[in-house]
Amino acid sequence: MNFSSLSEIAKYIVADGKGILAADESNPTCKKRFDSISVESTEENRRDYRELLFTSEGMKKNIGGVILFDETIRQHSDSGKSLVEIIVERGALPGIKVDKGLQPFNGSEIETLTQGLDDLDERCAEYAALGAKFTKWRAVISIGQNIPSQECIDANMEALASYAKTAQKHGMVPIVEPEVLINGEHSIEDCYDATSRSIKSLFDYLDSYDVDISGTILKPNMVTPGLDHVHTATVEEVAQATVKCLKENVPAELPGIAFLSGGQTEIESTEHLNMMNKIGGFPWKLSFSYGRALQASALSAWLGKKENISAAQDAFSHRAEMNKLASLGKWSQSLEE
Repeated sequence: MNFSSLSEIAKYIVADGKGILAADESNPTCKKRFDSISVESTEENRRDYRELLFTSEGMKKNIGGVILFDETIRQHSDSGKSLVEIIVERGALPGIKVDKGLQPFNGSEIETLTQGLDDLDERCAEYAALGAKFTKWRAVISIGQNIPSQECIDANMEALASYAKTAQKHGMVPIVEPEVLINGEHSIEDCYDATSRSIKSLFDYLDSYDVDISGTILKPNMVTPGLDHVHTATVEEVAQATVKCLKENVPAELPGIAFLSGGQTEIESTEHLNMMNKIGGFPWKLSFSYGRALQASALSAWLGKKENISAAQDAFSHRAEMNKLASLGKWSQSLEE
């Protein structure tokens, strides 16, 4: 697949209802997931699990990009073929997580700043040579008493802009991920405020760093109440609040928005995305960049056993197809039965 511009790459990833498989879990996160199914988190097991996802039938028409971890972009299957090659053969583009995790912001016990800018130029050059067509960087914003502070938001969004400029310099599309965490007792209004402030700051910094917005993808949270809030929100309330927030803050030239699932269940993630696309009336593609919401059923079906690979692939393929339909506003609960 040859592309003449960053814009073409970005549009390809979210074309025709396709979305992104987030398979960039760090080894410690992978260990937690594998512990839940009593499977040892070895390099070989991590490779085998990801290979079963990448070779699934559901990759072909539903997934436009796969975010990889540093270990995974270097791995090969038993046949000797690189996992990057396997992804490309399925019609998806390989991408890479490039941030280096979180550190406390200004001594805070809650607020954080994402690390990884120091050697980013060198790492982007290497990842581009390894076949990556896009990159991802995650900023984390928490809601609590008197937070998020504007200083923390701005520091994280400026780092995202600096990262995005570096990724584009090396011919890779940056996925910018300002995640407002779902953890907490906050209301949907609190989430709206924090999400709006974060996205506004992000695009202000992207503009000041002269980042090509047409060659960028936004990966935001949906606007929801905190997991511990006394009231839950309806599907319609989440969809309407999220679309309103995005329309107020995201420029029209952005090709696509690929949501993170962020603690939602598989069905909730699909249902909310579908409702947003039913509402419509926005200039960008609204799609998905899910990790657990694409993988949870597949992981439970696999259990680390070769004889379960087919069942795990079927589970993943089903979720990939359901989310593609949601990206087109064509999903319904009856398709899950």
